[in-house]
Amino acid sequence: MMALLDTLRLAFGTFVSNPLRSFLTLLGIVIGATTVVAMMGLIEGLRNQVNENLSELGANCFQVQRLPFGAGNLSLAELSRRPRFTFEDLDAIRELPSVLTAAGEDSKGGQKLSTQQRETRANIGVWSGTPEYFQTNSVVVATGRAFTDTEYLDGRRVAVIGPDLADTLWPGMEPLGQTFRLQGRNFTVVGTTKRKGSFLGGGGQDNTVMMPLTAFRPLYGLNNFRVSVQAHSAEVLKRAQDEVTVLMRRRHGLKPLEADDFFVFSNESSTEMFNNISQVISVASFGVCLLSLLVGGIGILNIMLVAVTERTREIGIRKALGAKKRRILAQFATEAVVLSLTGGVLGVALGVGLAHLARWVLGLPTEVPGWAVGVALAMSSGVGLGFGIYPAARAAKLDPVEAMRTE
Repeated sequence: MMALLDTLRLAFGTFVSNPLRSFLTLLGIVIGATTVVAMMGLIEGLRNQVNENLSELGANCFQVQRLPFGAGNLSLAELSRRPRFTFEDLDAIRELPSVLTAAGEDSKGGQKLSTQQRETRANIGVWSGTPEYFQTNSVVVATGRAFTDTEYLDGRRVAVIGPDLADTLWPGMEPLGQTFRLQGRNFTVVGTTKRKGSFLGGGGQDNTVMMPLTAFRPLYGLNNFRVSVQAHSAEVLKRAQDEVTVLMRRRHGLKPLEADDFFVFSNESSTEMFNNISQVISVASFGVCLLSLLVGGIGILNIMLVAVTERTREIGIRKALGAKKRRILAQFATEAVVLSLTGGVLGVALGVGLAHLARWVLGLPTEVPGWAVGVALAMSSGVGLGFGIYPAARAAKLDPVEAMRTE
């Protein structure tokens, strides 16, 4: 135990005596550890945000739409040939045994709203649907009400808006009963939604307007009509998805071996999609980390070789006084590991700081996983040991007589 403490004391004494050189050597290790910790913290924050706020569908719900998120292996020509969803499809889906309810919906982004006093930027999302839309999309009306069946059937120009949009158009005022203009038409606000918060600077549901599909259609047509479905319970959710898939394949006249010409999207789909993206980001982060650690390892190898050269006479004296090869080997190997581990600790601290900075700047619920800290420290120590063992072995093999003659 005393030998280990003595070795650690010598190692830290070497760093203190050459602070600038030690710091420059640590930079590669620090960058690698920072990359792993910060990126894993950001990914965990994104995952938490997805689980908490990015779920667009309600409980036990999924969505059936014409186009997938991203073309994948399909060409634009193949995607354009896909049949559009119809109200007849919506009625047929509502009759399925595992389906509790279903809503037809469509949307248009990049729109501008105005009142007599104010005007928004062209960044408003216009969402529309049948009256079931609020239930199948987990939209909570905080004040006022949702549009009614009668308003839907009559195509009345009423709307439920997000709280950010209400603050933009009527700051400090009650938005209920107010009117705004969209595409040259007047709409009356009948409700506002519960605030969900933004994601990476986007307003999400808080910066949108929701209206009856019958009021939306005269403005924009039906370009992306889709169906959101709610199953009777979580236990029959998969069965409901299978029933809808079989129904739509039959209605589209698909043969048994033909691929689906529609896309089923659920909360599980978004989670799977995010996990795939996060895996790519993780691999890239570890790639950057390995490159940084390699550079840091080369720096450690260089500084330890210099240290052996500078301390050749010291090594000779210690060996002449009875220090064994393994003691010399342990001393220099420990110095390399401690140097590298110090860089890892600094990198972990910097990575945690960056993750908390992202929480403050981006509003992400970042959380650095313990395994990321462990991996960063283990990789740092491993680099120190791997690149420090050769200089340590070289020091241990020095002949004490020749070493003591060195000036």
